[in-house]
Parts: sequence; structure tokens; C-alpha cells
Amino acid sequence: MSGLMEGRWAYLIHLLGWGLPVILMQLGVLFFHYRERSWAVLRAVLPPAFIIGVYLSVADHLAIAAGIWNFGEGKHLGVYVGMVPLEEVLFFLMTSVLVSLGLSLFTALVNRREARVP
Repeated sequence: MSGLMEGRWAYLIHLLGWGLPVILMQLGVLFFHYRERSWAVLRAVLPPAFIIGVYLSVADHLAIAAGIWNFGEGKHLGVYVGMVPLEEVLFFLMTSVLVSLGLSLFTALVNRREARVP
């Protein structure tokens, strides 16, 4: 396993390891709290998250093209979207989803607390 954590799978393994459990937990809370409205909430939350993820990927592509930064060889799969490693694009998309879902769940919590205050 340590070979995977240091080789070309390292970025993807770390990304999925920290991101997927939180996204799955958020989805569980979302479906528990919103119940029949869960799909409507996802339809409202996911498109803006996708747009922001694409925007950040384009910005990353421009920065790499300008030589502002790069990614170490051998630490990612070697699959690129433009000049951006696939894992980096997934990072931007997953982070945007985490923030969007988190904001919708936070808003639901605030609304629930406000409804209880007499």
C-alpha cells in the first residue's frame, strides 16, 4: 500500500480518502433532512458547484500554461484535461460540491433553529 501512496496513484487516493467520506456523510444528512425534496436540492446545488469547479480548472490551466506552477511527475496518473491533471480537476469539483452541500445543510440547520424560536 505504501507504494501506492508514493506513486502515480497517490494524489487520487488521498483525494478520494479525504473527500468521499465527507460527501457521503453530507448526502446522508441531506436525504435525511430534506427527504422528498432531496433531489430538488441536489439539482439546485450541483450545477453551480460544477461551474465553479470548471472555472477553477480553467484558471489552473492558465497558471500552468504561464509557468506559474506545475505538478510533480509520477505523483498523478498522467491523465490531463488541458494541462491540468485529472486529479486536480476532480479536486476542484469535489471541493465545490463539499462547499455547496455544506452551505445547503448549514442553511437548513439555521432555518430549523429559527423555526423553534418563539
